[in-house]
Amino acid sequence: MTNAHNIPTPQTPPPDSLRHQALVGQAVMHTHLAMQKRRRLMQQLLIHAALILICAAALVPFLWMVSTSLKSNSHVMSNPPQWIPHPVQWHNYKAIFTRHNSNFLLWTRNTLIIALLTVLGTTISSAIVAYGFAKIKFRGRGVLFAIMLATMMIPFPVTMVSLFIIFRWLGDHTGMQWLGTFKPLWVPAWFGSAFNIFLLRQFFMTIPDELSEAARMDGCSEFGIFVRIILPLAKPALTVVALFSFMAVWNDFLAPLVYIQRSQQYTLALGLQSFYSQLGNTSWNLLMAASVLVIVPVLVLFFMAQKTFIEGIATTGIKG
Repeated sequence: MTNAHNIPTPQTPPPDSLRHQALVGQAVMHTHLAMQKRRRLMQQLLIHAALILICAAALVPFLWMVSTSLKSNSHVMSNPPQWIPHPVQWHNYKAIFTRHNSNFLLWTRNTLIIALLTVLGTTISSAIVAYGFAKIKFRGRGVLFAIMLATMMIPFPVTMVSLFIIFRWLGDHTGMQWLGTFKPLWVPAWFGSAFNIFLLRQFFMTIPDELSEAARMDGCSEFGIFVRIILPLAKPALTVVALFSFMAVWNDFLAPLVYIQRSQQYTLALGLQSFYSQLGNTSWNLLMAASVLVIVPVLVLFFMAQKTFIEGIATTGIKG
């Protein structure tokens, strides 16, 4: 038998050794965390540097346009290029409104009329259709939604001739003039837009169905649910749709060119083209000044709705 007194007992490390091991472990952990923090910081710096370069590249044309709008016409094509105008020609902006071949205020009014009617029609009609696809179950909903999405692949130039014939036929058979008026530019917006319907439908699907069920139990109609519950919660997505629609109309050139026939009905896009062609020997400084004035309202509108716009983009499409 083995003597119990001969069994070796485990040796307990001295307290100083344990303290040393703990300090070494803490130092290793701190070093590892510092390296991770330094690595994340370098990644963030690289990402921010890349974003700054991309933004700078995107801003160069705009800054050059603003610079050109403040130059005299003789300095526009100077070599080397002159980024800072000297002297600054502020009267270029005044000249846009005083030239005999320019009616900038009328063009702006026409564009605003079309834009407001289009934004209103697109937002309302797209929200109604999107609510049907998102919250109302009916037979063939998926097929109809797929057909609706397929229309996004058809560009306007493909349907341009057919739409022109339809509006001319409407004018001949209804006694109401369509061609040569603003109606072809804003009436179709009241029948929805495929992209905006898709955008709103994705947002509506993120709203819990329990809210609608609770409202139905309280006796609320389907239209009441849509107006009182869905629309207030969908304010960010509706803002995105309205802003996209406004920008599309504000910059549209082809549709007004097809349907508008009189210079008194010109939009800003047509007016700039007319302004450009009537000048003969183009005054690029005045043309750039007019272009700056066309861009400014869109920039102001975006910055005013920036928070809501970003919120709508960030929360749309989370639920498929």
